[in-house]
Amino acid sequence: MAKFQLTRRRFLTAATLGASTVALSGCDAFDFLQDRDSKVRDFLTGANDLTYRAQRLFAGRSSLAQEFTEADIRQPQRPNGITAPNDSVYKGLQAGDFVDWRLEVVGLVERPLSLTRQQLMDMPSRTQITRHDCVEGWSCIAKWTGVPMALVLDQAVVKPQARYVVFHCLDTIEQSLSGVVKYYGSIDLIDARHPQTILAYGMNGMPLPVENGAPLRVRVERQLGYKMPKYLQKIELVDSFGAMGLGKGGYWEDRGYDWYGGI
Repeated sequence: MAKFQLTRRRFLTAATLGASTVALSGCDAFDFLQDRDSKVRDFLTGANDLTYRAQRLFAGRSSLAQEFTEADIRQPQRPNGITAPNDSVYKGLQAGDFVDWRLEVVGLVERPLSLTRQQLMDMPSRTQITRHDCVEGWSCIAKWTGVPMALVLDQAVVKPQARYVVFHCLDTIEQSLSGVVKYYGSIDLIDARHPQTILAYGMNGMPLPVENGAPLRVRVERQLGYKMPKYLQKIELVDSFGAMGLGKGGYWEDRGYDWYGGI
C-alpha cells in the first residue's frame, strides 16, 4: 500500500511538472490550471477517476491506510497552508481557548447538531499513527486523536438522499471584490464513514496546535492532505455541491485539484 501511495504522488507531481514550470503545490496558487479547458487538468482528472474506481474496486470501502508506531514519529507534524487564521471570528474563539466554539452539523440530517469541543472529546475516540502525504511531495508521520466521523453522523441521523459531506472552515483563504472566501472541502459518505476518518482534536498526545488546525480538523487517511480541512466550523450533508463555489466540491478543487485526491 505504501508503495502505491508514493508512486501515485510522484506520478501526479511529475505529470504536472512536465506540462508546466510551476511547481504543484497544495498551499500556493494553482494558476496554471485555472483554464477549464486545460489539457493538464483533463489529464489529472482522468488519473483521479482511475484511482477512485481502483480503490473502490480493489481496496474496498473499509481497507485501512498504513498505520505506524511511536518510533516512526521522527519530527513534528509539518504545518502547511494557512497556519494562523487572520479572521476576527477565529481570533475571538482562540482568545477564549475555543470554549465558545461549536461544530455545527446541518443539511440533510434529521437532527442538526451543535457540539462543543468537550462534547466531542467525551465521545468514543480513536487514536491512529498515520502518514500525511502532501500533494507537494512531502510526507510526515504523526499521531492523531479524535472522534470517528461516523459517530457524529449517526448522532445527526443522515437522510437517505445525502451523498456528500461538506466541511466549512473558519480560515479566510482569500478576499476579493466579490467578498470573503472561506476554505471548504468535501468527501463522499463512504470515506466519511471509513473507520480511520476522524475529527481530530489531538496530535502527538497534545491538544491540536493552531498551526495544525485547532480546534478541530479532518483526517481522511486514504487521501492527500488537501482533503483534510483545518479550522473546522460546520459539517453540511448534501446531495450535490454543484451550487457551492465553482461546483467542484472544494476550494482547491475549484482551482484545478482532483476532487477525490486518493492515495
